[in-house]
Amino acid sequence: MNTNDQNQVSYWKNCHMKTVRKHRPIPASARHFVVGLATVGLLMSLAFCQPLWKSQAADKENSPLRLLVITGGHDYETNLFYRMFDEFSGMTYQTASHPKAHDWLKSEKAAQYDVIVLYDMWQEITDTAKNDFINRLNQGKGLVVLHHALASYQAWPEYEKIIGGKYNLQKTVVGGIEKPMSTYLHDVTFKVRVLDKTHPVTRGVSDFEIHDETYNLFDVSPDVVRLLGTDAPTSGKIIGWAKSYQGAKVVYLQLGHDHLAWENPAFKKLLSQAIRWTAGRE
Repeated sequence: MNTNDQNQVSYWKNCHMKTVRKHRPIPASARHFVVGLATVGLLMSLAFCQPLWKSQAADKENSPLRLLVITGGHDYETNLFYRMFDEFSGMTYQTASHPKAHDWLKSEKAAQYDVIVLYDMWQEITDTAKNDFINRLNQGKGLVVLHHALASYQAWPEYEKIIGGKYNLQKTVVGGIEKPMSTYLHDVTFKVRVLDKTHPVTRGVSDFEIHDETYNLFDVSPDVVRLLGTDAPTSGKIIGWAKSYQGAKVVYLQLGHDHLAWENPAFKKLLSQAIRWTAGRE
């Protein structure tokens, strides 16, 4: 081996030694120290975040429920109707009337309410409004449907699926069989039976008497949870139910024609609890 060869061998040995020095493993004690620091940091972050999460959940639970109350297409005692909502604790409400009510179903306004309360009797609805309505339900907005809103959107079959029933304004033919139009009768005093006493909507409510308008010969979907019934001869047997539609909880109450119903303590409790249940606050 000549001098140049010896110099090259010496050079590569030095490089190898430097490389080994650069990649020398971290001592176990140092690794344990680093892992310990990371663990302490994680525990501290969890200890900080957990109260924050609990605080945010508590704030949401304690914040007022925001209602969107939709009316139009049917007369009602306006001031007395809204007085009922004024008396509900822990709730605020925004009103919307047709023909402008569907604007409130658009995504840009959806953050302003938690529950939709329908007290309308409206037929016209565009494809855009249908999609907006379904999208709000997919978001988990609660839906409470009252009284004559059972007769809305006769030409939109999906609405019946959403609310779980239909008041037929005209004779219809289903499966080759003619179904008569639904009927109503004002100023009836009748007894309401609570069919499911364990449901959050009816909890604490016993059978009661009410003076209201009855409906008969209307459709009720077989998959609903039956909450209220009656034996009044001018009424359908099931007059209140709960169900779900995709991401939403839905309640229908057939009661609620005028102030004589709105001032009934049992009806007010049912409505308040229906709103809270559909919002996930039961």
